[in-house]
Amino acid sequence: MSRVDQAKLAIIQMSMTDVLEENVAKAERFVREAAAAGANIVLIPELFENLYFCQVEREEYFALAHEVEGHPFLGRFQELARELGVVLPVSFFERAGQAHYNSLAAIDADGTLLGVYRKSHIPDGPGYEEKYYFNPGDTGFKAWDTRYGRIGVGICWDQWYPEAARAMSLLGAELLLYPTAIGSEPEEAGSVDTKDMWQRAMIGHAVSNVVYLAAANRIGSEVVGGLEQTFYGHSFIADYTGNKLTEYGKTEEGLLYADLDFAAARSFRAGMGFFRDRRPELYTPLLTLDGRTRRA
Repeated sequence: MSRVDQAKLAIIQMSMTDVLEENVAKAERFVREAAAAGANIVLIPELFENLYFCQVEREEYFALAHEVEGHPFLGRFQELARELGVVLPVSFFERAGQAHYNSLAAIDADGTLLGVYRKSHIPDGPGYEEKYYFNPGDTGFKAWDTRYGRIGVGICWDQWYPEAARAMSLLGAELLLYPTAIGSEPEEAGSVDTKDMWQRAMIGHAVSNVVYLAAANRIGSEVVGGLEQTFYGHSFIADYTGNKLTEYGKTEEGLLYADLDFAAARSFRAGMGFFRDRRPELYTPLLTLDGRTRRA
């Protein structure tokens, strides 16, 4: 397990178009800017390659998916990571045989593809019709040793589930990253603004697991299939006590940075005793959907 003591994180908040090359080129420019500023790990938002097509259910959008082998831009980001010496978790729409996944490729600072995580929790509601497109992820939660520390990555809807954050932390992740695409709800879903509860949920993961945590969101209004959705940004980085170190508003585009002191977090985590005092034998209801520990 990696025992890196310090690193510098950068996260990208950006708008997207329906042209893959434009989005990939913009993300690459931000990665280069982040590396020039000394960042070791750079996080790009969820499904940045296109507009958030999951607003609607359309067969033609399955054509946006690609297999890992021969992928149109994963190799480009591997080369970029190798050139700049940065860790890049890269979100993409994956096709694997007849299955489709909302996936992330973990790329180490030498360009090595460490593995792929497939989104575990798939939302289904007005404006977020992901169950139409994505199979539930089958990889399980992961933590990867990189040149700049051990990281765990969840994707968007995963960020609402404390079990996901705890699983990655138990696997040794010292930094939890969440590429995301979240914003306004359509009229039929009500006028709720989830921004504050969205951040609070993740900050709770940082506190409960005593880890650094960051979310990278998109911004702007996107029209897909005649529907419009506005993404509210507010990308942020929190430290291992839940303090927000930096945050964007709902319209800024650019990079946010934070220096990470993993050694200090390790010491504080041990002293808090959250992992010492866990009682896994009492958590069997978590292994069920209805909370029952036994069947009649």
